[in-house]
Amino acid sequence: MSTASAPIEVAHVALTVNDLGAMRAFYETALGLSTLSDGGGRVRLGVGDHLLLELREDKAARRSTPREAGLFHTAFLMPDRPALARWLRHAVDSGLQLQGASDHLVSEAIYLADPEGNGIEVYADRPRTGWHAADGTIRMASDPLDLPGLLQDAKAPWTAAPKGTVIGHVHLQVGALAEAEAFYAGTLGLAIMARYPGASFLGAGGYHHHIATNVWNSRNAAKRSFPSTGLAELALALGTGEQAAILARGGAVRMVDPWQTQVTLVQKPVS
Repeated sequence: MSTASAPIEVAHVALTVNDLGAMRAFYETALGLSTLSDGGGRVRLGVGDHLLLELREDKAARRSTPREAGLFHTAFLMPDRPALARWLRHAVDSGLQLQGASDHLVSEAIYLADPEGNGIEVYADRPRTGWHAADGTIRMASDPLDLPGLLQDAKAPWTAAPKGTVIGHVHLQVGALAEAEAFYAGTLGLAIMARYPGASFLGAGGYHHHIATNVWNSRNAAKRSFPSTGLAELALALGTGEQAAILARGGAVRMVDPWQTQVTLVQKPVS
């Protein structure tokens, strides 16, 4: 399941990394991404010809810390539950160090980190018909995930990230939720889909969230200090109408959020 029907969605993410070779190898082997281009200290990875992740090497960049604003995790959305099950079997068989797994009601999710500490979520959405409570609000939780049950859907071996894999959402660490909402909802126009203690979930087109922000580790965090490893750029894909609305609200094609995270607007491909 993709989020392509949403008027705004995540296009790709760029990370600043210290060790380009090791990070490229991890994303190729752990997540099954393919190299789309390689040169000038940058590697672009994706599925088919669809860019998902750009790695930008800076050997001298300071390693970011868990209490700074920046990336909480990049969430790779599998096209369906069997694809998630095949990836989980691959992760177990290859000895990947998993950090957690949750049933979020709207999705089933598994968590890990790359070699430089950038959080990763690999998930599959549940059918949209089950996302809402009786009052129409999005129901989300962090219940235990039935991993043995999920593995039963792994009917074929994992070979690579399947066609249809996208970045479903990006979860950010911020210094304050009100400022984050002012930017991601007020300027970018994303709807606030849910709020939980210390976190806000924002989406477009009825999707449970394209962007999440939290202060669990980063409350009152200052503006980010560069050069540092971690999130270098968040690219959002949107139509011309949505871009015009953002510009009218004082946004720009390239802008920064209140903690200096780069946000870039790119045009959705014409279908």
